Amino acid sequence: MTTSTQQDSDIALNWIDGEWVGSDTIVESINPATYDVIGRYADGNEEIAKAAIVAAKRAMKETDWAHDRKLRARVLDKLADAFERNREKLVKILYTENGKIQMDATFEVDLCVPSLRYFAAIARTEAGRIVDSRPGRIAMMVRQPLGVACIIAPWNSPVILMVRSLGPALAAGCAVIVKMPGRSAQINATLSKIFADVPELPRGVINLFTDQEGDGAKHLVASPDVPVISFTGSTVTGKAIAASAAAQVKRVSLELGGKTPSIVFDDADLDLALPVLTTALTRFAGQFCVTGQRVVVQAGIADEFKRRFAEHLRAVKAGPAADPLSEMGPMIDRENVARVDRIVERAISEGAEVVVRGGPVTDGPLAKGAFHLPTFLEITDPKMQIAQEETFGPVVTMQRFTTEQEALDLANDSIYGLGSSIWTRDVAKALRIAPSVEAGLVWINEWGALSEDTEEGGSKHSGLGRLNGATAIDDFTEIKTITLSPGLMAG
Repeated sequence: MTTSTQQDSDIALNWIDGEWVGSDTIVESINPATYDVIGRYADGNEEIAKAAIVAAKRAMKETDWAHDRKLRARVLDKLADAFERNREKLVKILYTENGKIQMDATFEVDLCVPSLRYFAAIARTEAGRIVDSRPGRIAMMVRQPLGVACIIAPWNSPVILMVRSLGPALAAGCAVIVKMPGRSAQINATLSKIFADVPELPRGVINLFTDQEGDGAKHLVASPDVPVISFTGSTVTGKAIAASAAAQVKRVSLELGGKTPSIVFDDADLDLALPVLTTALTRFAGQFCVTGQRVVVQAGIADEFKRRFAEHLRAVKAGPAADPLSEMGPMIDRENVARVDRIVERAISEGAEVVVRGGPVTDGPLAKGAFHLPTFLEITDPKMQIAQEETFGPVVTMQRFTTEQEALDLANDSIYGLGSSIWTRDVAKALRIAPSVEAGLVWINEWGALSEDTEEGGSKHSGLGRLNGATAIDDFTEIKTITLSPGLMAG
């Protein structure tokens, strides 16, 4: 492990205790739209994770961070200012390394500043509570940071999904270690430069490193010095993290996979629904925890929906972010394109009807990249793999229903419970069935409505805890009750 006060111009380094840290493992970063090499990065490891723990623990003990909420609020506002100053730079590196089209990259980056400012406000206003537990006795419920928090972010939306955990962790008073994936290494270095651009941030409060193999992450999850884990990623990995963290009885927040159903009733406004459901499938090339992977359509409009939805999907223009006319970018790499294509081929072999085949692009200039065109299948067996397992790509299935109860049964027939949407002109009906949809997020006549001031999270195998909103700070704090019995004044 080597350290420097300056970020190397050629290699994306890690940022630990206010210094730039290298490693013996140097890896190339690629643009998934072209497979051009766009840089190199120093891959983190257990040694770097250990250094981050030392730095974060010292920041908790030797600075005012854990005790001064006004300081935390001021720093969060300054971080928001730094994100604003670096907006264009961050958008560009996000669409270059992550493959998002420019509109989607801008959408992601523009979620960050409101989130940081929201949690600055939470830091200013959250002050616990006092009750008179009985005559002559006062009880004070004081909210305190749990300690060092580890944030593990995924590659599909690395900027906002990191910030979404960072904001409440900092507002709570935790020092933070951020483990980022190798597929976003150049983005990670850009984020670290933004943090380094905030002189008010105490040294060691934020530490960020890239770790493609996961050795550093495993150490953080198992370490007794890191009592909080905030993970966004796959359900398989989330379960492994929860099992490892259980040995230390850690606070674990998990936002995991999803299999978002969209229930479309006979009275739905298809002119409204179809463009949104197309975006629900193609945003981030289907690599989104709330991607609209299933549409459940009432029989009366099923044929019309099928025909018109197919037209929308065939018209999607895939292309690199460099082309402003692109409507869907590449997947993260060719391996994931092949994985998704195998899932589709299996579904077809098991009886799925092909409506729009889509699939890997093998001809023309896009063949150099990791492009997979939208695929639309109709199925009748809800137990097929394509209906039950998260695809994480631009593939959608359609199922038909007759009654409201049948719609709910199909929508809830999943181990996942993250996002869902309901499409109908009958608002009373939508509000009647929404509580019975087994998902943490239910959208009525829209999809993907996410905001820093509304809670976000899932049920069942989609995770534990909530991020965003006023309760997000709960994952990073504990409530200490201090009771005082001064007695009553003499009558």
